[in-house]
This record gives sequence, structure tokens and C-alpha cells, in this order.
Amino acid sequence: MNKNVFVLFIGILLFSCSVKPEPLILGKDACNTCKMTLMDKRFGAEMVTKKGKVYKFDDLNCMVKFITSAHEPAENIAFQLVVDFEQAEKLIDSKQAYYCQSDDIKSPMASHIAAFEKKEDLERYNKEWNGVALDWQELVAKFK
Repeated sequence: MNKNVFVLFIGILLFSCSVKPEPLILGKDACNTCKMTLMDKRFGAEMVTKKGKVYKFDDLNCMVKFITSAHEPAENIAFQLVVDFEQAEKLIDSKQAYYCQSDDIKSPMASHIAAFEKKEDLERYNKEWNGVALDWQELVAKFK
């Protein structure tokens, strides 16, 4: 009986320590870099460490500045997510996302960048904005 209780306890402990992203809470969460309150559901980003620490950002340039500051080494990061402009508040993998930069995009900290989960969405919006399509590496290089 004691062995079963021990196994159950370990299982509960491991389950309760799972690392996962959190939703961005508009009007409450503050950007880790610029300290502004997150207000626009079409923009934002989040990083979660392997130990479960969550960093939230109101704009992509804030997250990139944080990444390039080496405050958290890359090997410590479990999730690196951005908000899908088309599906507001949906967090997607930053390295798999498609990005558009245009002066017509009014992001919180003036990065003028929107992220998309689907390339078709990027292309559709980009026709209106006449912007520049970027991948993750190009985006990071712009804000270094």
C-alpha cells in the first residue's frame, strides 16, 4: 500500500510541475521589457523557461530585445510564442510563424510587425499593407 501511495505522490508531483504557456491577460499583464500593460489582442509574445518562468511582451521587438540581451540563455527556453494577428490572442511558435513589417501595422511599441500562423494569411494582409515578409531569423536581425 505504501508503494502505491508513493507512486501516486510522485505522479502528482511531476504532473503539477509541467511547464506550459499561459494566456496573455490584456489590461493586466505587463511587458517584461518596456513594462507597458498589454492592451492589443492582435500583438504580443511570450517565453516560458524549462523551469516554468513566464515572460510576457506587448510587441515583438520587446521579445527580441529580451532574447538578444541574453537574460535567459536559449537552452533554458521551453516555449517562444507570438500572437497570431489573424486569430487574435492565439499563441503560435515564433520560429514557425510568418511575419510582415509595414508602416501600416500599428503595433504597441512601433515594431510595425504582425505575426501569422499561415502563409496565406500573411500574403492576404501583405497585399493591403504592401509590407516586407520576414522569417524569424530576419526579424531578429532587424532588432539586434
